[in-house]
Amino acid sequence: MDLFEKCQRFLNDPEFAASIGYPTNPRAAMEQGLYPYFIPLDETDGTTLSIAGRRLVMIGSNNYLGLTTDPRVRRAAIEAVERYGTSCTGSRFLNGTLALHRELEERLAEYVGMERAIVFSTGYQANVGAISALIGRNDVVVCDKEDHASIVDGCRLSLGRMVRYRHNEIDDLDRALARCPGDAGRLVVVDGVFSMGGDISPLDEVTECCRRHGARLLVDDAHGIGVMGGGRGTAAEFGVTESVDLIMGTFSKALASVGGFVAGDEAAIHWIQHRARSLIFSTSLPPASTAAALAALDVVESEPERVERVNAIAGRMRRQYRNLGFDVGESATPIVPILVGDGLETLKLWRALFDAGVYTNAVLPPAVPDGKALLRTSYMATHTSGQLDEVLQAFSEVGAPGAGGR
Repeated sequence: MDLFEKCQRFLNDPEFAASIGYPTNPRAAMEQGLYPYFIPLDETDGTTLSIAGRRLVMIGSNNYLGLTTDPRVRRAAIEAVERYGTSCTGSRFLNGTLALHRELEERLAEYVGMERAIVFSTGYQANVGAISALIGRNDVVVCDKEDHASIVDGCRLSLGRMVRYRHNEIDDLDRALARCPGDAGRLVVVDGVFSMGGDISPLDEVTECCRRHGARLLVDDAHGIGVMGGGRGTAAEFGVTESVDLIMGTFSKALASVGGFVAGDEAAIHWIQHRARSLIFSTSLPPASTAAALAALDVVESEPERVERVNAIAGRMRRQYRNLGFDVGESATPIVPILVGDGLETLKLWRALFDAGVYTNAVLPPAVPDGKALLRTSYMATHTSGQLDEVLQAFSEVGAPGAGGR
């Protein structure tokens, strides 16, 4: 078979697309106005955006604290370009470490309560690099079944064995760890905040389970930093930072930039920075992105009311959606899913809201399991009450699936 035959079938054949988990093929979705991906935004101020001259309210961003357009963050990025240029054009190992990188690492380690941190060019690279560096041929890495794709890929690229346990079921985690060979190194990796469901890992129970089995724990807090624990993350929320071995975070959510980091004790970070291929063989984080993350961290530390506001907004939206008949699952964070189930119905709901002036994210397999398609909504500290009222009015007019709506 020609290698590209599957590409043509995916584009044009709905039955083939369905066989690999998509509700329809891309061409048919485009023709029906139901293709929700790669839509070019003409401009955005964070909470609103413009597409082809139309204004929409953005409730599909990870910009939780609304800092991407903050003048302090913008100015820091501009000044970094003026001082350092646009790129380091080299890896951290060689010519790509700036004083800014070191400053950011020291600030982040202190902020999350760890000895040391290492900055990667993306959050994806941070997980892939750290996990594949730590897990050797005789080691076992144990993951929640709803962990982020970057965690799964880091496990696959390691030389060890990956075991997955049922989502947030500590008894199943306990069984998985009990089955590990006695001489195997064990690493448990969990999302602090799960990126699609907006629910939280019970880190108090996870840390206790790891302690019983002598396992190390890495918490991916990409969606927890700047949101949970007063901004310091999910471990701080539960008061278990001292029981967590490694904390991973990103700058592309609350910290209004791009990049990622891993923080932990000094020896572990030294090992990762000398063994993580995604760090060693990648160009370092650009100066503007580094400076923007530093400036955003300054704001988070000096303005804790932003964290309080985004969580209050999320609480309001969860209550209102439930009142309108929508299922928001177990969300307890600014990520509020609208659970639909059927992929095609999810696309129709996305389109109806888009036409009503509300920008959401349609999430289909493989990002979620088959039969669990959803709209992912998320909120910012800078959303106004008027904007939220607009969103709720649109949802009310469209109606909940199975409740007289689409």
